[in-house]
Amino acid sequence: MGTIATIELVGTNPSSAPSADMDLAIDRAFEWFREVERVCNRFDPASELSQLTKAPGVPVTAGALLFATLDFALAIADDSGGAFDPTVGHQMERRGFNRDYRTGAAIDSGPMPDEPVSYRDVHLDQASRQVTVDRPLVLDLGGLAKGLAIDLAAQELRPYGHFAIDVGGDLYLAGHNAADSPWTVAVRHPRRDREAITRLRITDAAVCTSGDYERQSPDAGHHIIDPRAGGTAGELASVTVIAPTAMLADALATAAFVLGPVDGLRLLERHGVNGLLYTPALDRYATTGLAEIEDRG
Repeated sequence: MGTIATIELVGTNPSSAPSADMDLAIDRAFEWFREVERVCNRFDPASELSQLTKAPGVPVTAGALLFATLDFALAIADDSGGAFDPTVGHQMERRGFNRDYRTGAAIDSGPMPDEPVSYRDVHLDQASRQVTVDRPLVLDLGGLAKGLAIDLAAQELRPYGHFAIDVGGDLYLAGHNAADSPWTVAVRHPRRDREAITRLRITDAAVCTSGDYERQSPDAGHHIIDPRAGGTAGELASVTVIAPTAMLADALATAAFVLGPVDGLRLLERHGVNGLLYTPALDRYATTGLAEIEDRG
């Protein structure tokens, strides 16, 4: 996934398994990152995700994990009016995000389609678990794949009660920290490296951030694209979302970033999650419930 994943276990419940089983659970948790990478990597022509688009118009049976992930992605795409869209792969390539982080090899999926593609060109059959794409396109699940892997890892660690999973700054925090207090999360200042703009107190929730400082293309700006317009989303500098699952937080952070401060905030409120949005001028927008978890001490 092009980043570092860490897991911290604070302690176990009285009924939890022995230490050997704990080690196995941690191994299984890390294995989910490799599995999500194997299934969802758009840079690998052999990945299950890539195979879905090899023959437009032909239904392809997807595995349970990939099908459920696409189903979720399309639901967020529809709910956000296309601000989140898993068909942005071609656009990402053309803006310079076309290299496999593992090998450095550049990929080229061919020319852009004559007509714009969107999530509406992807159809799922729930009964058969088949996926059909109407036209040549490149699926990109980068807007939620880290969140998916974090959630799957968290399920493996759930019996141990108190743990933290950190994947490149996207988090799931269960129970309490070593001081028997809620976990404290520093939200990065979008314009001052290594400085926090605020801190949050989190228990049993995910925290994911999308920022314009995260990945830069030499000639095309940052990596968060407005799929509807084809250009870089520029109304916000960062969006942090706190949600029950990391996949939801990850996807909504991307969607809200594209929608901008007003519509992005409305999206988060509609989903009943908390969030914090900053514009490039550092104007602040926050959900009504954020004050309950923000640490202003």
